[in-house]
Amino acid sequence: MFLELIAVFVAGFAGAGAIMLLNKVFGGRLPRWLAPVAAGVAMIATTISSEYGWYGRTAEALPEGFTVASVHEARAFYRPWTYAAPMVDRFIAVDHGTRRANSETEGLYIADLYFFARWQPVQSVEMMVDCVNHRRADPAGGDGGDPVWREAGADDPIVEAVCDAPEGTA
Repeated sequence: MFLELIAVFVAGFAGAGAIMLLNKVFGGRLPRWLAPVAAGVAMIATTISSEYGWYGRTAEALPEGFTVASVHEARAFYRPWTYAAPMVDRFIAVDHGTRRANSETEGLYIADLYFFARWQPVQSVEMMVDCVNHRRADPAGGDGGDPVWREAGADDPIVEAVCDAPEGTA
């Protein structure tokens, strides 16, 4: 976050500097207000670029064996450009390396899911998925009780990601 703030300031200085250089080239004929406007535009453009690039950078940096299961696109009134092109502000990834099959029940797996969100720490949750009945549940909290199952459907992205794991995992 700190480096992105530095990048925004550098972009502002570069935008103002470019206009000041152009002003020298044109013999001082450009209006004086153009430098701060260019700085502001450069800062906003850098911020927008950083916001839209976050998902791509983060998803590409995932280790081998991870699959992005679900993405959340956001729109906000204070970011009017998101109404034209929504930005991804969070997503869920499945770690196929941690997927374990239940030895007693066919088609039942436990896998680690990672929840990524912009400006938030990554959270990890262990999830049980029943691939036969297309449902999922958080495992019991260590108290020995039964998990509470939620019907998810065959088209649920988490169920699909866990059940369609590459061969050799589980």
